Amino acid sequence: MRDMVFTRRSGWIPNVIREDGELKLMLGAGADANHEPRTFTFSISEAHLAVIRNDLARHLLLWSAVLPLCDAAGTRGRLDENAAVALLDPILLAAPADVDALFRRIRWDRSRLITHGADIGLLERGQICAAMRVATETPNGKRAQEYHAERRRAERGAVLGPLDAAILRYTGQYLHGATVPRRTPDAVDPALRPEVMRVIATAEQACAGMRIGRDPRRGNRATDKRDWDRMEMTVQAAVRRAHPELVDDAVRTVSFLMCSEAADRSRNTPMEDDEEAAGHRADFGGSGRKTALSFTDDKGVEKKWLRNSPRTAAAEFWEFVGDRSAADNEVFTIEDEEMGEGIQLHFYADSIARITTLREGDGRSDPEYRVEYSLVDGIGGYRNLVGAFVRGGCAALEQHGPWMSDVAEFERARRRRDTR
Repeated sequence: MRDMVFTRRSGWIPNVIREDGELKLMLGAGADANHEPRTFTFSISEAHLAVIRNDLARHLLLWSAVLPLCDAAGTRGRLDENAAVALLDPILLAAPADVDALFRRIRWDRSRLITHGADIGLLERGQICAAMRVATETPNGKRAQEYHAERRRAERGAVLGPLDAAILRYTGQYLHGATVPRRTPDAVDPALRPEVMRVIATAEQACAGMRIGRDPRRGNRATDKRDWDRMEMTVQAAVRRAHPELVDDAVRTVSFLMCSEAADRSRNTPMEDDEEAAGHRADFGGSGRKTALSFTDDKGVEKKWLRNSPRTAAAEFWEFVGDRSAADNEVFTIEDEEMGEGIQLHFYADSIARITTLREGDGRSDPEYRVEYSLVDGIGGYRNLVGAFVRGGCAALEQHGPWMSDVAEFERARRRRDTR
């Protein structure tokens, strides 16, 4: 039978229970193989209970020292109860100087104490008991997160000034640099907010008119890495020039914010508008050149586009690519059966082939084709080539060469490009 003897308001601080007439400290820590919280118990005395009940600091110190033992138990091991019991007297009943000496010899959970308000400076100087004089029963998890974020920055030599820290708080990246940035002005000290907004204004002016287009080769919501890199470099150069006092962390978070917002705008733009913004629209369906096109992928899936379609041929094709493209599906074809011509896009090799029918098959002989190859410069290059083909067929691609009919010559050109 188990009865609760003592508990604090914070549910994670260890409780004291009486189990089969014996006092025990009970705490939850870690998780089992099914990711359910594990619970550990070990015996304590009435004298220990008295200190736990009346001295929050000692209670928290004991918790901090026992947690590494729980971690050592893993997902299914047993708590080393002898080691846990051996901590009771030295932490709960010893003089402060002896407690400080003990914490210099054992493993303990610093985060737990910081979460509950311990003085960080005193902790780092080894004055453990003195640090706990300001401890609180109510936890503040963000305080420990900030401490560890500062430690990580210090380890790589990054020292933030007040404005640097305010900019990181504004973008929500003070705690975790990998967090998608967002605008959180309320997180900034009002006294520093105008300075932060001047930095943001510098970045916005630097990338005004720039965009990050989509890259359907990597899915319908993927964006063009080259566009991202271009905007990132532009913003960082402008911010460093206007605000040379900022550290790299602050400059990077501002460029990350600008690029993330531009990428989100692109992802939420219909494919037709994305084509128009990229400068490739030119009324692909209205030129009178193409009446029907067939799109296919490397898996044999086909999609038809007709001139009376409400959407442009290019938009339909890139949506087809975004839906179908994958690591094992990187060859896409656009074919105009009426004109006997088409293009084949090789995303795995950044290349393209244009195919023209020279002679139709007549039952006694196979058709004859002319196949020419060219290298492609990223998704922007592919967009230009698709737009030109849709508007004017293979003839319109001539200006986008050079085109090589010799496969060996093309492979040499591709190897030269890839080794640069």
